[in-house]
Amino acid sequence: MPILTLKFKDNVIKEYDLEKGKSLSIGRREENNIVIDNLAVSGHHAKIDTVGEGFLVTDLQSKNGSFVNENFISSHWLKHGDVITVGKHSIVFAYKDGEVRLETSGPEENIDQTMAMDTNSYKSMLAKSSPNATSPDIAKTHAKEPIGVLSYVAGGQGEVEIFKKLFKIGKASTNDIVVSGFLVGQVAATISKRPDGYFLTYADGTSKPKINGVSVTESVQLKDFDVIEIGSAKMHFFVK
Repeated sequence: MPILTLKFKDNVIKEYDLEKGKSLSIGRREENNIVIDNLAVSGHHAKIDTVGEGFLVTDLQSKNGSFVNENFISSHWLKHGDVITVGKHSIVFAYKDGEVRLETSGPEENIDQTMAMDTNSYKSMLAKSSPNATSPDIAKTHAKEPIGVLSYVAGGQGEVEIFKKLFKIGKASTNDIVVSGFLVGQVAATISKRPDGYFLTYADGTSKPKINGVSVTESVQLKDFDVIEIGSAKMHFFVK
């Protein structure tokens, strides 16, 4: 199996085996497989998935972006010797000696508060990637208004956009998302869109909603890739 070598400048920090059929998450939060404790790295910054016989690295809408071989990417099929840059750290993707190297190619697919990088190397990588490239944050300001999304992990399929200012989740059929569960309230929780973001609020029922495994008893602001559990449903929240 390929090896990922995490480095800071020329110093090797740790090596990770990349197994087929498994994914590795990269970010500043402790729940990631590869934890990079640096303010230039988002809570959930990027991930590497095994897709068929290949390996695909994907940026998770990180604040400072992800790069492969100094090219700004949204996703990229990895080849032997590729260097992934996350914040000020690098991750080298390499096959072991004697291992079959798959030169996979495919279509490029298009959190906690994170300190914005403002370094010459970051700007240089953006410039090399595209003469007209701009920082991901700057690009967002010119895009259409972001919208919150709930992506099912369990208890449903697909993604649901939070299209109302007050979005309801619960047992009643009139909710925007209907969930099951004996102790779940008719309206178990609401998600409200406010000027400073999306907030989940407990509404009713013995079974309280959870965010990242913690029961919600008051209004909580949602962050990218928070895990929400309500009754039978388990969902990731993110803004796109």
